[in-house]
Amino acid sequence: MKRIAFKMHLNEGQKREYIKRHNEIWPELKQLLKDSGINEYSIFIDESTNTLFGFQKVSGDGSSQDLGETEIIKKWWAFMADVMETNPDNSPVTKMLDEIFYMK
Repeated sequence: MKRIAFKMHLNEGQKREYIKRHNEIWPELKQLLKDSGINEYSIFIDESTNTLFGFQKVSGDGSSQDLGETEIIKKWWAFMADVMETNPDNSPVTKMLDEIFYMK
């Protein structure tokens, strides 16, 4: 099992909407993530900077960021594009983070 961390940026004033959309995550999206080996997925926020911090436990080599060719992910990205910083293809602007410490 590997751990993956990344950060993204939430647009100003969009915290409530971001939370609402994730609380109502589409069942088919959740199933795709699980089928892709994503066993745990958390998102945290630093409200002073609107920085989102994503953490995933993944079996296999990929992460949710590698599913961009699937129709459901493209649809989700388009759905979320108005509340966060995105690339031209609507994917979230994501900065992968290197793990430098882990305690078990």
